[in-house]
Amino acid sequence: MTEWVTRAVESMGYWGVVLLMFLENVVPPIPSELIMPLAGYQAARGEMTFWGVVIAGTVGSVLGALPLYYLGRVVGEERLRRWAERHGHWLAVSPEDLDRVRAWFVRRGGVAVFLCRLVPGVRSFISIPAGVHRMALVPFLLYTTVGTGVWAGLLALAGRMLGKNYTRVEAWVGPVTYLVLGGLLAAFVVRVVRVKRARRAAAAA
Repeated sequence: MTEWVTRAVESMGYWGVVLLMFLENVVPPIPSELIMPLAGYQAARGEMTFWGVVIAGTVGSVLGALPLYYLGRVVGEERLRRWAERHGHWLAVSPEDLDRVRAWFVRRGGVAVFLCRLVPGVRSFISIPAGVHRMALVPFLLYTTVGTGVWAGLLALAGRMLGKNYTRVEAWVGPVTYLVLGGLLAAFVVRVVRVKRARRAAAAA
C-alpha cells in the first residue's frame, strides 16, 4: 500500500493526491494518514506547494464524499423505516429510533458532518446518513469542505514537519481509528443487549 501510494503521488503530483483522497473516501483501507503526510513531505522538498497539496487533498475528499452521499439518498428514510419495521428487532432498531435520529440530524447535521470529517474511522461514513436524511447538497458540501480541509491541512503539516519520518503519522493515527471503531461497536453491542433484556423483562411482566 505504501509503495503504491508513494508512486502515485510522485508520478502524478497534485492529481495523484486528488485521486487517492477520492478513493480514500470510497475505499477506506486507503488511508489519508499516509497520503497527506507524504504529500506534505513532497511539499517540504519543493516538489509541490503546501497549499496546493492541501487544496488537492480537500478537492479529492469532497468528490469522494459524493458517491456515499447519493447512496444514502437512494436508500432513503422510507426504505430504512420498512427495514426497521420488518427486521430492526434483531439489532434493537425501531422506526421510533430512526425518527429520533432524523430529528437530531435535522438540528445538528451540519455540525455532525464537520466534526466527523475530523474523526478517523467515521470520516467517510457520515456521508451516508447525510444522504439518507436528505441534507441539502450545498450545506453538505460546505461542511464537508471545511472539515476535510482542516483534516488534510493538519496531516500535510505533520508530514512537512516530520520529513522522511512522515510514515509515523499513520502509525500514530492508525490505533486511534481502531479505538474509535471498537468503541462504536462496543456501544452498539451494549445497546442491543440492554434493549433485548428490557423487552424480555416487559414480556415476563
